[in-house]
Amino acid sequence: MQEQPVHSIEQHTIQQIPLNERHGRPLDLFTLWFGGNLMLLTFVTGSLSVIIFQQSFISAILSTILGTLIGAIFAALHAAQGPQLGVPQMIQTKGQFGSLGALPILGIVVIMYVGFLASNITLAGQAINLLIPSFSQSFGILLAGIVAVTGAIVGYRLIHLFTKIIFVICGIGFVLAYIWVFIIYGLPLDFFERNSFSATGFLASLSIAALWQIAYAPYVSDASRYLPKETGAHSASWATYWGCSLGTIIPMSLGITIGLLTPNGDVISGLINYVPEIGSGIIFILVIAIAAINSMNLYCGVLTLISFIQTLIPSFIPTAKGRVLISFVFIGIALWIGIKASSNFLPMFTNFIFLLIYVLIPWTAVNLVDYYWVRHGEYDVKSFFLQDGGKYGKFNILAVSAYIFGVVVQIPFIATELYTGSIAHVLNGADISWVVGLILTSIFYLVAIKLCGVQEYPSKSKN
Repeated sequence: MQEQPVHSIEQHTIQQIPLNERHGRPLDLFTLWFGGNLMLLTFVTGSLSVIIFQQSFISAILSTILGTLIGAIFAALHAAQGPQLGVPQMIQTKGQFGSLGALPILGIVVIMYVGFLASNITLAGQAINLLIPSFSQSFGILLAGIVAVTGAIVGYRLIHLFTKIIFVICGIGFVLAYIWVFIIYGLPLDFFERNSFSATGFLASLSIAALWQIAYAPYVSDASRYLPKETGAHSASWATYWGCSLGTIIPMSLGITIGLLTPNGDVISGLINYVPEIGSGIIFILVIAIAAINSMNLYCGVLTLISFIQTLIPSFIPTAKGRVLISFVFIGIALWIGIKASSNFLPMFTNFIFLLIYVLIPWTAVNLVDYYWVRHGEYDVKSFFLQDGGKYGKFNILAVSAYIFGVVVQIPFIATELYTGSIAHVLNGADISWVVGLILTSIFYLVAIKLCGVQEYPSKSKN
């Protein structure tokens, strides 16, 4: 196919990408997810293990690396579905849950995208205000929103270009930060004695790192669906796995380091103060990165919202103009939340988002079990767009039951500021709900399939 210029507006939304329009290489996924994680929010999230959970440097680093490597497995397994099916991640949820059974999950994912979008632009606005006091936080939020909506409107190619640029610029920035912190300035003599290991803190830090990766599950096929089908699951999975893993470990590890060096817990100011020669420059680069990466949050959020609407109105499959209009509505909501939010918005909303992710854990389990063990990657894509669900019906009672079971079984194990379950209390606040949810939901669904068989329905719709 003829290569389209980067600035040309993407015409496709949720429809299947024709084989003759597929393009790209697995390396594109690596730079997308590596660059896509080199941002301010990743850096700040890494610091939680030492600021909130009071872990020592070694404990925090080990838990972050281990959690990242475990969680990225699930993101990578989802990424393999893109080249095979050629559709966004969330619309193929109808192949497991049925057309109406998928609706609540689509709605939850839309809310999650709004949350991530609002969190990121709020953080960017705060950082811009810190770097340039004459710019208000609201003005900074607006600037971040403009960059995000630009990338989302142009679409897939510009987002890839954004992340490739971030991959290089932010990569250099992090290398310089590590050199300044560890070599030029060095660490205090008592650095490795600060904080201490605790099993509860270790598990909490591991869970945050793992959930950070699992949160990408709704994104990854959106990014891989344009790859040629012959690219194969293996290449797409490994590119996503190492891109997500390395792109997360590098900024989170710096966040851990600065968190231990910062007495007041403000790692953004801490980096600026500890390495004054380059600190402001690095934060500025990360602000630009977070604004550009938000294009991906907006882009994927809009695709999911279109999937939601199309389920209710089957004829609604918009192209570029419809996607642009929905993008403005989506970013408008996120900007309103970010500007109106109180000063404690980020910690509160982060907890809210994690609660949403807990609700997505059973979806991940059902999706992966169905794709890899039940249907072996073979789906009737046309059925995804039929009001009656085609072969998959309106409700797949087995998948819906497994999902509800997975949500309920996690509740006693959840540990957040908004809610802590009874077993989590016994475990001194250690959160293993996602592990319980993944394992037990997978077992439940597999057993249900063994007992009842794969459910398929004759379509009543006219194609």
